[in-house]
Amino acid sequence: MFLTVLLATAAAAPAPPPRLVGEPVELATPTGILYGAIDLPPGAGPWPVVILHAGSGPTDRDGNGPLTRSNNLRMLGRALAARGVAVLRFDKRGIAASAKALAREEDIRLDTYAADVLGWAAALRADRRFGRVGFVGHSEGALIGLVAAGEARFDAFVSLCGPGRPLQEVLREQLRRGLPAELYKASDAVIRELEAGREVKDTPKELQALFRPSVQPYLISTFRRDPAALAAGLKAPLLVASGSTDIQVSEADARRLVAARPGARAAAVAGMNHVLKPVPTVDRLAQLPSYADPTLPLHPDLLPALDEFLRRELGPR
Repeated sequence: MFLTVLLATAAAAPAPPPRLVGEPVELATPTGILYGAIDLPPGAGPWPVVILHAGSGPTDRDGNGPLTRSNNLRMLGRALAARGVAVLRFDKRGIAASAKALAREEDIRLDTYAADVLGWAAALRADRRFGRVGFVGHSEGALIGLVAAGEARFDAFVSLCGPGRPLQEVLREQLRRGLPAELYKASDAVIRELEAGREVKDTPKELQALFRPSVQPYLISTFRRDPAALAAGLKAPLLVASGSTDIQVSEADARRLVAARPGARAAAVAGMNHVLKPVPTVDRLAQLPSYADPTLPLHPDLLPALDEFLRRELGPR
């Protein structure tokens, strides 16, 4: 009778909560160690796993930077882990804990980041706790993943607010909206030179943060890549997730990616902005608080779309 009571109690016990603190992980590279964390699901594996790659600039594994603190990638990693998908989040070389892995900013190229993705993918495939390996790239992280995808052979790929046009086209669109006419004209002249593979020594002081000499080699390497062309050659199943109130990457980018890849699925989330939060308007002033509020939850329609796709493509077969 006592045994029966124990069994009944065990059967009625709720499932354990997701692990709240990611497991620290490291990846040794020729120029230094990259640091990250894996959000692990509750219970015992093996689990499917995805690499969750941050976007452009000094964005860390949590989705935060010097001027932003949305915690969006931390929220997403833990939410997917709670649903049974392990998530690797890491600091890009030169950023946060991985800062010492990049000695000089002028040495970085888009292919450098892609090579790091390959290293992480190989490490995950060698870990018996994990099964199929997928990739979720936020913003420019999606482009980096597309560059790595051919060799990485991901089992599923998600472009999350990722560009569908070459970066210079997206950049021009953003600058046209945000700069006075004369300054935009100057920025376009710099972009044209970088498109041609030529560095620019003298840039307007107002544009130094964007076009500083040390970042120009990276921009040149990035301008040569067309996300849609890369998506067309992608072997993995593709989900393109976008937000209707994203003021950084438009829904036109999502449509271009979907059109380039037969069989690609689209998840257009109404009222989701670039940092994956619910913001019903494209007004810039109304958008700003969401970029700096780590307590504002993710858009409620995002997780179900990602979860359904990843479970189907990475689950047992």
